Amino acid sequence: MSLPKIILFYGFAPVADPEALRLWQVTLCDSLNLKGRILISKHGINGTLGGDMENLKKYVRQTKQYPGFKKIDFKWSEGTGDDFPRLSVKVRDELVAFGVADEIKVNEKGVIGGGQHLSPEEVHQLVEAKGDDVVFFDGRNAYEAKVGRFKNAVVPDVKTTHDFISEIESGKFDSLKEKPIVTYCTGGIRCEILSTVMKNRGFKEVYQIAGGIVRYGETFGDSGYWEGSLYTFDGRMTVDFTERATMIGECDLCGSPTKKFQNCAEPTCHHLYLLCEKCGSRAHEIECNHVNAS
Repeated sequence: MSLPKIILFYGFAPVADPEALRLWQVTLCDSLNLKGRILISKHGINGTLGGDMENLKKYVRQTKQYPGFKKIDFKWSEGTGDDFPRLSVKVRDELVAFGVADEIKVNEKGVIGGGQHLSPEEVHQLVEAKGDDVVFFDGRNAYEAKVGRFKNAVVPDVKTTHDFISEIESGKFDSLKEKPIVTYCTGGIRCEILSTVMKNRGFKEVYQIAGGIVRYGETFGDSGYWEGSLYTFDGRMTVDFTERATMIGECDLCGSPTKKFQNCAEPTCHHLYLLCEKCGSRAHEIECNHVNAS
């Protein structure tokens, strides 16, 4: 057995029969003993898979044969071999649940009308050219930004991607509509939708980082505009790009530096708290106000 790895990927392209694609993906992943999560919609595919490196390579070769998926940028990272408990492949109306399924249009080149893709190097060129006018805009859930974000970034108050539409339409970011905005998220997929949504609502100059934070971190590590750790939706919870990563997260109980997330002590609540090693056993002391919250 070769090294365990994790791949993160998405591809926007028209899918005429999402259920047929789902069945093919289930069969393919099962044959290669891969586990993880894949979402499929009429707009394309979005997934995170873990398994043996050679089997993941076979998966990549097979998936790229699907019309429109040849251009997919598969991002690789280290795995443990036990990062996902099972395989889940589902069909949804949207690859990312913004609640704007009918607003998003795609062709085989990707999302139509989204923000301009910038390589990590081009992000730096933009900042060098326009200075403090450039606004980094976090396209993730707010708790992810607690452990890592771009310096001086705008972090919207969102618990899920569904909240972005109301946040953007609230008017609180209208002062940014004439500024150059660089949206960013883990692997890039949320910004494909977010940048489109922002442009459709009057933001004039919107960009997105090609490959997301993952590609940026691979390029600049901790020597660029990123600071802290990257939240991941697998067993690792967070990853650092280098050993020099700054710890910007703060324990929700004592305020000490930490990057360790822990589930709420209330069994029916899935809210994540940041707790340091010392306070890790004190999660029950946090008063839960998320269960049944509207």
